[in-house]
Order: sequence, then C-alpha cells, then structure tokens
Amino acid sequence: MKVSVYDTYVPKKDNVIMHFDILVEEGTSEEKVYEYGKLYLENKGIANSKLTTSECNFCHIEVAPENVKNEIASKGFFIIEMENCN
Repeated sequence: MKVSVYDTYVPKKDNVIMHFDILVEEGTSEEKVYEYGKLYLENKGIANSKLTTSECNFCHIEVAPENVKNEIASKGFFIIEMENCN
C-alpha cells in the first residue's frame, strides 16, 4: 500500500510546537486528513485546534510497512509522533 505523508505542526500551550506526521492511503482527500488530525489531537487532550494547510502539508508518498497498513485499514490513518506530542 502506498501512503501519503502529511507533515503537521500544531501550537500547544506555552508556545511549544507539536510535530507529527499523518499517514493515509494514497488518494485520501485533504479534508479527511484534517479530520484524522483533529481526532488525534482530541485524543491527546488538545481540542478545538485548527488544522489547515498552514499546519498540515503533504510531504511525500511512501510504501507502508505492515503495521501501518493494518492501522490504516482499521482506523483510516496512522500517526508518527515526532516532537512534543506528550
């Protein structure tokens, strides 16, 4: 499965920037990517964050490993936490 990777930066409290990647099946609409990103943020306790092309940009396409494919098949997306996600 080929996946699209969206590089995402969201401001948190105290001017800390949260950096994570959203991986979705290639061809997924940007609107759906933003929905997945907002769901992830809500699960992290960060509600009402805006997620647009200013915070979330398409980066590249890659072939997904098995664990990523399985999670995308069940949830629709996979998150790679990069910086300040906890």
